[in-house]
Amino acid sequence: MRQSQKTEQQADRLSRIGLENRKYTRARSTDYGEGKGMSVTIQDLVLDRNNLNQAYLRVKRNKGAAGVDDMTVNDLLPYLRENKTELIASLREGKYKPAPVKRVEIPKPNGGVRRLGIPTVVDRMVQQAVAQILTPIFERVFSDNSFGFRPHRGAHDAISKVVDLYNQGYRRVVDLDLKAYFDNVNHDLMIKYLQQYIDDPWTLRLIRKFLTSGVLDHGLFAKSEKGTPQGGPLSPLLANIYLNELD
Repeated sequence: MRQSQKTEQQADRLSRIGLENRKYTRARSTDYGEGKGMSVTIQDLVLDRNNLNQAYLRVKRNKGAAGVDDMTVNDLLPYLRENKTELIASLREGKYKPAPVKRVEIPKPNGGVRRLGIPTVVDRMVQQAVAQILTPIFERVFSDNSFGFRPHRGAHDAISKVVDLYNQGYRRVVDLDLKAYFDNVNHDLMIKYLQQYIDDPWTLRLIRKFLTSGVLDHGLFAKSEKGTPQGGPLSPLLANIYLNELD
């Protein structure tokens, strides 16, 4: 019964992401077309041509540094023209393997460094494609008091919320900073939180691959046993999902 309820809840979320004219009968990658009418899974939405095109355009517009393979955003379109069929097939068949992220350290104004992990441009495009589908699902469950890394929300909205609370009589503020938060996300807990809202094994396996792809730091490879590296399009969304219960 609980499995059925979760599947129905996921299908309901999927039906609200701007594709209301399509029928979502189930929401599992393994159930596509089992005689119950054509079902649409998260996998199908991620690999949809329009979604992938939008992901490419976003990565192209955001620019950014090359990853471990030295491919730049200007190299991405020629690469896709030559390899898009193989890329999509490897993703669909679960054979896609993300490259390690490249370690980059950015100095902080108050001393120390912020450790980024830069994915390759191809991995960034795939992450962006996943984020574009998952974001509307999780936007429905995120706290109204959460403003970071969310569409159509920013610092000015957070300030307005504080002013509103002040006008209601609140006078105390708690200032918290989670030390090295992105670097310490527990992978198993992350997947557990994702499973509460999506029931798509393909998507969960792909996200775990990104979480565990490893880091290349000055030519030395290190395993990723925890954390979601800052630098990829998917990491901010995962960070918000992980912290949603606290919010």
